Parts: sequence; C-alpha cells; structure tokens
Amino acid sequence: MKFYAPRVVTRVQRLLVALLALLILPGLGGCRTVINTVTEDFAAQLSTAILDNPDLATVRDGAPAYLILIDGLLGSEPSSPELLKQAALLNSSYATAFVQEPERARLLNAKALAMSERSVCLGIDDGCDLRTRKYSEYEAWLADLGKKDVPLVYGLGTSWAGWMQANSDDFAAIAELGRVKALMARMLELDPTFDNGGPHLYMGVFEVLLPPSVGGRPEVAKRHFESALDIAGESALMVKVMYAQEYARAQFDRELHDKLLAEVLSTNPQVSGLTLTNTVAQERARALMETADAYF
Repeated sequence: MKFYAPRVVTRVQRLLVALLALLILPGLGGCRTVINTVTEDFAAQLSTAILDNPDLATVRDGAPAYLILIDGLLGSEPSSPELLKQAALLNSSYATAFVQEPERARLLNAKALAMSERSVCLGIDDGCDLRTRKYSEYEAWLADLGKKDVPLVYGLGTSWAGWMQANSDDFAAIAELGRVKALMARMLELDPTFDNGGPHLYMGVFEVLLPPSVGGRPEVAKRHFESALDIAGESALMVKVMYAQEYARAQFDRELHDKLLAEVLSTNPQVSGLTLTNTVAQERARALMETADAYF
C-alpha cells in the first residue's frame, strides 16, 4: 500500500486540479469536448488507481467516497457513455469485492446495471431497451455489433451478470440469463481476448450454472476456462478461482480444485490493473481451501 499510495494521490490530485480549472473558468465557448475528455480521463484513472491498490482495507473504506465523487461527475456529464461505463465498473467491482449485505448488494448492482444500460443506449446505435425488446430483435442487434462496440457492450454484460448474481433468488432475474449469455457469446466472437479473456470466463461460468440434466454443459465450460487461462496467463488469479469454484466443485474434482487454488496462493498478486482483483482472489482462494474438506 505504501508503494502505491503516492502515485495514486498524485494522479487524482492532478486530475482534480484540471477538472476544477476547466469548470470554474467562465466564458469558455466550445470547451465542452475538452471538459468531457478530462472528466472521462479522471474516471478511468480513478478506476485504475483503485484496481492497482493491494490494500483491501483502504479500498473498502475509501471506495464509497469515490463512488459519490463519480456520481457528482455524472451530474455534470450525464450523457457520457465512457463515464457511465467507468461508474458502472466501480460500483459493480465494489459490490462484488466488499459488500456482504444482500440488500445493499442488490442496490449497488442495480445501480451499476442502470449505468451500463445508459452507456450502451447513448454510445451505440439502437442500444436502448435491450432487456425488454423482442428476443429476435435483440439477437439481430447483437449480430450487427462490431469490434469497436465491445468495451461498452461487454461492460453491460458484466454488470448484468453481477445484477443477476445479486438477485439469484428472483426467477424474473434468472429469466434474463439467455440474453446475458447471448451477449457474452457475441463478445466472444468479436474479441475473445478482451479483458484478459473475460468473455471465455463468463461463458465458462454460464455453462455450469445449471446441471447437465437441465442444459448445463460442463465439458464446454472447461474449454472456456482453459481458454481464459491461456489468454490471461498466470497473473490473472481470479480466473483460476472461478475455475475452481464454479467448475471443479460442480464436478467434484478435488485434485483440480486444490491445484488451481494452490497456484493462486503462491503467486504475487501485484500486477498492473489486476492487483485489487488478485488480492480479492487470494482471499477467496483461502476461504475455498478452508471449506474444501467439508465440500468434497
């Protein structure tokens, strides 16, 4: 934490000064594009600063203030797809990593999903009302997407999946799985390497949500997890944790389960852009190892 904090503070301070300088100067005709760019850069670098911080306690305690700050930025730039995407990422990441209370998790994930929906609605042609339009029209919209659309649409998919997980006791939420899965399958076609193989990771999870008797495909899930590992490399520890938690446990494969988690716990978590996620992954790996005897 001491190594990362000075760089994080300097970056945030620098961007805040730039934002204030732009926002308080009167009479700057035509400066809206510049302000948008600085605001979006600030949000992106704020996300990076948080995700690069290995001190879970600091991030847990400080992140709510950052979420309020992002809400304030959105108040001045409510139509920025990029800012909405970054805000959704921060809300969803915070809920996943730190929030234990079910109701609070539902609220934060609902907020992240709404932000992601708006980012796609504003940033991609005909991108509104994707959760309620006819499924055939939804499939046609997905088919028309290009690689340039992946960042916004993938962000929607991850927020959508997080919202479903937070509402896993709601059949209406689970009924949206088909749309999320179709979206992520399209991301897989357009850019399977995006987010360190994220489309493969999500597809792997989706394929083992249901038992084989009602449509689950564990053999397909295994291929997706292995592909995600090939793309992400040894440094992306959450891939191995999800592989162990979602696949190895479902298949009662204790050997694979323990091997993956041992690798997670023996790896240095500090990797640019992945440090926070890796640190959370190691915490989850320890918890899974502690309960392994009872599970298997």
